[in-house]
Amino acid sequence: MSGPEKQDDAEDGAKGSTEGSPKKASKGRALVIVESPAKARTINKYLGKDFVVKASMGHIRDLPKGKFGIDIEGGFEPEYTTIRGKGKVIAELKRLAKNARAVYLAPDMDREGEAIAWHLAAALGVDEEKLFRVVFNEVTKKAVLGAFDEPGKLDMDKVEAQQARRVLDRIMGYKLSPLLWKKIAKGLSAGRVQSVAVRLLVEREKEIRAFVSEEYWRVGATLDADGKEFGAELRRIGEKRIDKNLDETMAKAVISSIGEDPLELSELEVKPKTRRPTPPFTTSQLQQKASTMLRFSARKTMMIAQQLYEGIEIPGEGLVGLITYMRTDSTRVSNDALAQVRELIPKHFGPDYLPDKPNAFRTKSKGAQEAHEAIRPTDVSHVPDEIKKALTGDQFKLYNLIWRKFVGSQMMPARFDVTTVSFTHGKEVDGPGDEKGRPTFIAQGEVQLFDGHLRVFTQDSQSADKDDEQKLPTGLAKGQDHVPKGIEATQHFTQPPPRFSEATLVKELEKKGIGRPSTYATIISTIQDRGYVNLEARRFFATELGEIVTDRLVDHFGDLINVNFTSEMESNLDRVEEGKLPWSHVVGDFHQAFIKDLEKAETAMPSLKANPELTERKCEKCGSPMAVLYNKRGKFLGCSNYPECKNTMPVDGPREAPEVIETDYVCPNCKSPMVIRTGRRGKFLACTGFPKCKTTASVDEENKIVVAKPTGIECEKCKSEMIVKQSRRGPFLACSGFPKCRNAKPLPDELREKPRETDETCEKCGAGMVIKTSRWGKEFLACSGYPECKNTRAVAGAEGGQEESPDGDSSAA
Repeated sequence: MSGPEKQDDAEDGAKGSTEGSPKKASKGRALVIVESPAKARTINKYLGKDFVVKASMGHIRDLPKGKFGIDIEGGFEPEYTTIRGKGKVIAELKRLAKNARAVYLAPDMDREGEAIAWHLAAALGVDEEKLFRVVFNEVTKKAVLGAFDEPGKLDMDKVEAQQARRVLDRIMGYKLSPLLWKKIAKGLSAGRVQSVAVRLLVEREKEIRAFVSEEYWRVGATLDADGKEFGAELRRIGEKRIDKNLDETMAKAVISSIGEDPLELSELEVKPKTRRPTPPFTTSQLQQKASTMLRFSARKTMMIAQQLYEGIEIPGEGLVGLITYMRTDSTRVSNDALAQVRELIPKHFGPDYLPDKPNAFRTKSKGAQEAHEAIRPTDVSHVPDEIKKALTGDQFKLYNLIWRKFVGSQMMPARFDVTTVSFTHGKEVDGPGDEKGRPTFIAQGEVQLFDGHLRVFTQDSQSADKDDEQKLPTGLAKGQDHVPKGIEATQHFTQPPPRFSEATLVKELEKKGIGRPSTYATIISTIQDRGYVNLEARRFFATELGEIVTDRLVDHFGDLINVNFTSEMESNLDRVEEGKLPWSHVVGDFHQAFIKDLEKAETAMPSLKANPELTERKCEKCGSPMAVLYNKRGKFLGCSNYPECKNTMPVDGPREAPEVIETDYVCPNCKSPMVIRTGRRGKFLACTGFPKCKTTASVDEENKIVVAKPTGIECEKCKSEMIVKQSRRGPFLACSGFPKCRNAKPLPDELREKPRETDETCEKCGAGMVIKTSRWGKEFLACSGYPECKNTRAVAGAEGGQEESPDGDSSAA
C-alpha cells in the first residue's frame, strides 16, 4: 500500500490519545488539511480520534497551463484553475469539510504554505466561522497541540506576497520565452530569478577566459630546533611585504645572498586566540555544508530535510518530527530548545564545555523572518548514533550534521596559542619596487589548548580541522641563530577566480539577495534543466547556449535581469508580506518597465534563426551551405535551404553510417539473410529484404537472438503460445504464430515487472519512491502515490519529472 491509501488507514481509523488535545468546539470531528501524507500521519497521532487528518498532496490550484491567465487590465488579477489530477482530492476534502465541526488548514508556515491554505479555503467554500489556520515550526506534540489551542486566520499579506511572485514569474515567462523561441531556438525559457543566476555564472565564465595568469615566486626555508624541523617563508624585504610580487631574479638573489649564513631569530610573539562557535543552520548554510561535507545537491538536501521535518518512525515512539522547519533565514532558537541543549552539554561533554549563558547570534540575512527559528533538532536528546537504525544512510548523515551544528553552537569557544617567529638575514637584497632591505622569514605555529565546540563540529568555515597545523619547537628564543637546512625558490602563477560550486552559488545568491531560502534549490535545478549550465566535477560551467541567451537578455533587458533589481524585487515582496506595500503596485511597476523593454527587443534583438552563421560545410543532400543553429540541447548544423531541405547534422560533422553486422540468421518469413543494425533503442536483428519484408528480432549484448520467454498463455485464435514482445509503448503479449496470426493484447499484471521499493521519499507528496522500468528498459524513480502524484526522477541523481513550460521560474517550483 502506498501514498494516500496508507494515509487513509492512519487517518480515518485514528484511536490515538486525546490527552492534551485541543478541545472540541461542538459535536463531530474536525478536518485538518496538510500538504503531504507523511506530515498527516505524524500529526494525526497527536490530535487523536476527534480529528480527521488529510493531505492535499501539495498545491491544488494554479495558473492555467497553455494560457496566460492574468488580467493585465483588471489589476493583474490571476485566473486560477484546478491542477490536473487534483479533482478527486478536492471532492474528498469537500465531502469531509461539509460535515466537519471545524476545518483547520495546516500547511507549512512559509508563503507557499499560506498560499496552499488560501487555495484550499477558496476551493472548499467553508464558512469562515469554522475555518482556522494553524502553523507550527516543528512537528512535535507540544508544537502541534499549542498551535491548535490558539488557531488563527489566513495571513492575506503572506498570500499576496506569494501571488505577486507567481504573477511576476508568469508575466516574464510567458512574454519573454516566446521571444527567445523566435530569435534563438524553440523550447528556451527565461525567468525573473533564474536568468540572473545564469548571468552570475556566465560572467564568471567570461572572467576566467579573460584572466591573464602572471608568474610569481616564493622562497621558503627549512629550519630546525631541538631536533624538530619547521618551515618559514619569506614575507618581507625591508619594509616591503612579499605577496605575489617577487620575480625569479629577486628570489634567487635572496638565496644566493644567504648562502650558508645563519638567520637570526629577531622576533617571537605568542598570542592567545579563540574560535567562537557559529550559529545553527539557516537554509542556505545547511545547503552549503551538506554540499561540501556530504556532497549532497541542494535539492537532495531539502528533500531529506523535509523527511526529517515531517516525521520518521522511531522505535518505541512512533512517528517523530526530528528537525524544525527547514526553510528559514533566521538563527533564533527558542528558550525551551536552549534549556534542553544546556542540560545535555555538561552530561555528554563535561561542565567545562557549557558557557555561563546561552550564546546569542545576530541574523545576517536581509529580510530574515524572526518568527521562524534556525534549523535544529526538535529534541536534542535524540542523539544521532542512538537513532541511527531508524534512519536511512542519507537521513542519518544530514540529521547528524544538524544535531552537531546546533549542539556546537551552544558550547564554549576553542582556545589556541598562536606563535609567530621572525628570522632575519643580515645582508640587504633588492626587493619589489626598488625596495632594498634585509629579508625576513616568518614561521607560524598553533597549539590547541581547549577544543570547545570543535569537539562536536569541526568542519566549519572558521573552525576547520587543524591537525595539519604547524607546531613550532618549544626551545625557540629571541637572538638565536639558525642555519637553514635548505632554502628553495618555487615558481607559482596567479589563478583565475574559481567556478561556482553548488555551495558557493547558494552563498552568492544569499549574499546578493537573489531568491529566498525556499527557492535556492529550485533555482539551481532549473538552470541545469534548461541546458544553460552544466555541473562537471562539482563546478558549474556556463554552456554556449547559456552565454548566447544571457548576452541577448542583458543587452535588451539589462535593467531588469541584474542583481540589484532582483534583490530590490525580493525586498519589495518582503514588504508585501509585512503589509507595507500593495502587491499590485509591485507587479505594476515591473510590468511597465518590462513591456517597454519587450517592445524594443521584438525588433532590436538580432535573430540567430533568421540570420544564422553560415559555414563552409555543404549539405550532402542539396549542396547548400550548412548554418549554425541552436536548440535547447545546444548547437547543431542545419541546412540553410530550410524548409525546402530539412537536413541537420552535429557540429563535428555528419553522423557515420550505423555499423551493419552480418549474421548466420535467416529471416523466418522470406528466407533472406538477417543483419544486426543499430536503432534509437539499441541493436536489433533486421531482415535484408527491407522494406518488402519488415521482420525484426531482439538481440542481447553478445549479438545472439533473444528467445521469447514462455508465458504459458494460449492464443485464443490459433492455440499457439503467446509470447512477450517489446514495442515503443512497452512490453505486450503477441502470438508466437506471427505473421499468420496477429493476435496481440496488453501484458497482464502478473507478467509485469514489479516496482522495487527504495528508501527515498517523494519531495512533492511524501509517499515512498519506487524503481520502475521505462518502455526503453531504463530504470527511473517514480512516486508510489501514482496516479494522484506523478512525480518522477532519474535513479542516478539526474533531474527528472520536469515539465517543459515557458513559465519562467515558477514552472519548477
